[in-house]
Amino acid sequence: MKYSAATNYALHTMLYFVAAPPGKTIGLQQLAVLQKISPTYLSKILTRLVKVGLIESAPGVNGGYRLIRDREQLSFLEVVHAIEGTASLFHCSSSEHNHHACLIQGVMADAEQHMEEYLQERKLIELVEQFAPMVARL
Repeated sequence: MKYSAATNYALHTMLYFVAAPPGKTIGLQQLAVLQKISPTYLSKILTRLVKVGLIESAPGVNGGYRLIRDREQLSFLEVVHAIEGTASLFHCSSSEHNHHACLIQGVMADAEQHMEEYLQERKLIELVEQFAPMVARL
């Protein structure tokens, strides 16, 4: 199983927000430099995170983005869903000739449910202490 690069960057971006002081605004350019990615690409990711209500855009000279969710409760799964959506990772491709193929769907759906439960339980705040040296650059 593989998540997109956008999910990778979104998780790292959200970790910066969770580790930053509450209410702190972080600029797009700063986040792009920290992650060594294009500001244009990161902007698209941030737009998705704004759309689902994890962060908000703050206009102005000292503008940027800031966390609006409770940093203690923000789960890995919320960020993954913001980027990847909530559709199942596996889709049965059963045909008339292979009617038993959909039996596989149940096993795959069960595995996915376990993974999602785990990612929902895990909070980004759990990593902040280990991540603190990187946040000092903000």
